Order: sequence, then C-alpha cells, then structure tokens
Amino acid sequence: MSFAIDDHLRPRRAALAEPRGHLSCGCPRSPVLVVECGSKGSALNKESRIGKKLIEIPQGVKYTLDGLNFSVKGPKGELKRTFPGGVKIEEEEGKLRVYRLETNKKAHAIHGLVRSLASNMIEGCHVGFSRSMELRGVGYRAAVSGRDLTLNLGLSHPVIIPIPQGIDAKVERNIKLTISGFDKELVGQFCATIRAKRPPEPYKGKGIRYEGEVIKQKEGKKGRK
Repeated sequence: MSFAIDDHLRPRRAALAEPRGHLSCGCPRSPVLVVECGSKGSALNKESRIGKKLIEIPQGVKYTLDGLNFSVKGPKGELKRTFPGGVKIEEEEGKLRVYRLETNKKAHAIHGLVRSLASNMIEGCHVGFSRSMELRGVGYRAAVSGRDLTLNLGLSHPVIIPIPQGIDAKVERNIKLTISGFDKELVGQFCATIRAKRPPEPYKGKGIRYEGEVIKQKEGKKGRK
C-alpha cells in the first residue's frame, strides 16, 4: 500500500527532515524542534527600578566620593563603604545617581543594591534607624546597665549581651526594647542576636519578637473528655 504526497507538502517535509541545531536523537531523518528565544542581553539592558532612582542629599550631610570609595558624615555619625565594580555614582543637580558601566549579569544584580546601600548610609547619618522589640513570658524582663543588655528569659542565669559601639538600647516597662543607631546593618544584626536568645515558641508565643510581628501559633494537644 502506498500513499501519494501532494507537491505542496514536499518542501515542508524536506525542511523538517533536515537536522537543525545541535539537538538530535541520532536518527538520520528525525525532525528536530527548534525553539527561538529572545536575546539574553535584552533583560540585562533594562535599568533597575530601584537603581535608577535619585538619592537626595539632606542638609547637614556631607559625602565624599573617590571612585568606588563612598563616605558619609552627618549629625548621627560617619559611615564608609567600598562598592564593587561595574557601577558608578555621580552627582546630578545636588542629587546622586547610580549608573551601570556594564551590561553583564553582575552589574545588573548590584545596580539596585548599591543604590540602596548608599541611600541607607545617607539616611542613617542624617536621622538614624530604630527597631522595637517585645518580651513575652512570665518573668521575662530586660535591663540596660552601662554598655550591657541583661535579659531574664526563664533560664537558670541571666543573658548578658554587650551593646556594640554606635548602638543605643532603651528599655520601657521592662519588656519593651528599642534599638537605635546610624548603621542599618548593625541595628538589624544586633536585633537578630537578641531575638536568637529566645525566639517565640509556636504554642503560647513566649519569647522575644519584633513589635508588630505575627507568630503563627499551633494548637496544643487536648486531653480526653
């Protein structure tokens, strides 16, 4: 039995039979599916929504820019940082803007990061950052003595944490902590260190938590009725 093939189908069948690309199953006349995608650099050419935003310089804050070395000095303190290559910071009409010098993946990834770090340095030296934490539990309390933070967390001994330089800690009603400083990373790291001493447990929520933090609690076991 044989079937006739129309002439207008012959060119298409011949085109499918030709091996295209490097993908093949090894059969001499097996058709290969070729998928064309957009150019890889098209996504990298787009500017980051955060990276292209201008950074305002408030009054009372001075900055020094020497290549990739960036330093800021303000009422709250002074910060210095060296940014990675692939980006450039320039001043435009009294504001700062971060430019990408390359279109590779690394420069695309750090564009918004460098802008956020520079903005946090300026904001920290101008007004500073603060986070509030709460202690929940019977007998849980906190106190500040000199440069030490003392926590009573239901253990056999009090937990003493040295307060780093550039960080201020205040205690209200023995259960509310306020951590403030001009370095956002240092404030966040110190708060994480405090929380790690007694994270909130999932049944009654006892422990140290950030103010406004929601703890998903579990239902405990019920006795037989």
